[in-house]
Amino acid sequence: MIIYVSFYCSWSRGAVACFVGQGCDASVMIASGSNDAEKDAPDNQSLAGDGFDTVVRAKAAVEKACPGVVSCADVLALAARDVVSMSSGPSWTVELGRLDGLVSKAGDVTGRLPGPDMRPDAITALFDGNGLAVRDMVALSGAHTVGFSHCARFAGRLYRRGAADPSLSPSYARQLMAACPPDVDPTIAVDMDPVTPTVFDNKYYANLAAGLGLFASDQALHDGAASRPAVEGFAGNQTLFFEAFKEAMVKLGRVGVKSGGDGEIRRDCTAFN
Repeated sequence: MIIYVSFYCSWSRGAVACFVGQGCDASVMIASGSNDAEKDAPDNQSLAGDGFDTVVRAKAAVEKACPGVVSCADVLALAARDVVSMSSGPSWTVELGRLDGLVSKAGDVTGRLPGPDMRPDAITALFDGNGLAVRDMVALSGAHTVGFSHCARFAGRLYRRGAADPSLSPSYARQLMAACPPDVDPTIAVDMDPVTPTVFDNKYYANLAAGLGLFASDQALHDGAASRPAVEGFAGNQTLFFEAFKEAMVKLGRVGVKSGGDGEIRRDCTAFN
C-alpha cells in the first residue's frame, strides 16, 4: 500500500487507499500546490515518488494510444496487479471501467487507513465497513511481505516505553534500533519483511510467529483470536495465501467505484480535467 521496492510500497498502499472516503478513484494521484490533496496527508507520506511517476508515465502512454478511454484508477489497479506478479506473487483479472474521482482532500485520509498501531478489532471494523471480512484483512496485510516503511511509523515500538515492545524478537528490535536510533532522520526507511524483502511470498506470516512484524498492527494479527487462524493458515500454505490475496484485491477494487457524473477519465493523473 507500488513498486515496493520503490513502487509497490505506494501501490499496495495505493490500492488500500480505496478505504479513503472517495474510494478506488485515483484521488491519491492528485498533486496540489497548497499541499492539501490526499497524497499530502501524513499517512500517505510513505508513498514512493517513483510509484506516482510510473503511473503518470503509464497513463501518458495509454492516453497517446487511445485518448479518453482508460482512467487513472484503472491504470493504478493494473499496476498493482502487475507489480505483485513481477515480484513472484500471483496475478488476477482486474475488473475495469472505474472513473477517476473529482475530489482529493488530505483531511479525508485521517482515520480511514489501517495505522501501524491499530488493534485487530479496529482494523476489522475498518475492513468490515468496506465489505471485507477478517480473512480479506489478513490476506491484504500480506502485502507487507514487500516494501518499506519510514522509521517514524514504528519508532514508538522501540522507544515509547523506554524499552522495545516485548512482542518484537530481541534481535530484530536491536536491528531496528541500529537502523533507527532515537535521533535519526524520520525519513530513513526499513524493509517491511527482513527475510525476503523484494519477493512477494508468505514469509510475512511466518515472520509474525517469530516476532518479526514491523508494525504493532502486523504483530497483532498473529495474536488476535479472530485473525490468528488465517495467519497460521497462510504461513503454512503459500498457495492458500495467494488465492485469498487475489480474491481480496478484487473485492477491494470494488470499493467506492465512481460512475456517471460522479467521476471522469482524467487526461493527466495528477490534475482534474
